[in-house]
Amino acid sequence: MTRHYSLFDKLIHNADQALRTLIPGAANEERPSPAQSRDYSELSEDDKKHAAGLMRINHTGEVCAQALYQGQALTAKLPQVRESMEEAAREEVDHLVWCEQRINELGGHTSYLNPLFYGLSFGIGAAAGKVSDKVSLGFVAATEQQVCKHLTEHLSSLPTQDDKSKAVLLQMLDDEARHASAALDAGGYQFPLPVRLAMSGMAKVMTKSTYRV
Repeated sequence: MTRHYSLFDKLIHNADQALRTLIPGAANEERPSPAQSRDYSELSEDDKKHAAGLMRINHTGEVCAQALYQGQALTAKLPQVRESMEEAAREEVDHLVWCEQRINELGGHTSYLNPLFYGLSFGIGAAAGKVSDKVSLGFVAATEQQVCKHLTEHLSSLPTQDDKSKAVLLQMLDDEARHASAALDAGGYQFPLPVRLAMSGMAKVMTKSTYRV
């Protein structure tokens, strides 16, 4: 039998997911971090701070992804769309944990602004899902495309010898590109250029604010 969850049940579930996302060490990955297969390389203190800053940005991006998917799943119209959102969120947990692990290894910390960005992203996701599943899926595709752009830039900016961080970002890049394609294949709306530029501007604000905070 298929269980039908009430709005209260869904809110409790989302609260649990929020805590698992925002509390350090609360989330558990399904796949081991790609960094484990790479040899350790000694980094200077400046390189460590820079790498930790970049990984902090990516960790916050994964916090936003969790919130976005949870918000969209809450208001999705079709069950299959809701299930695909929840499945994507589970896959993104790996990225969240990998980034946190690498930040800890580099002696850094996750962003203190994560609760704020989680709340904003959850609201955006819920609003997009409320409009239509097509818009919701389109928002996923556009967001993942922005993430791929940032990951590519970070791969070029990381210290040359930081193979562990690069291994994490390379696997994330592959996963995010697949999520973007899947959202469009499922009927997602291709956002026009002005909307994508606006989203890029918002991403830049998040990037600047989380590099050190």
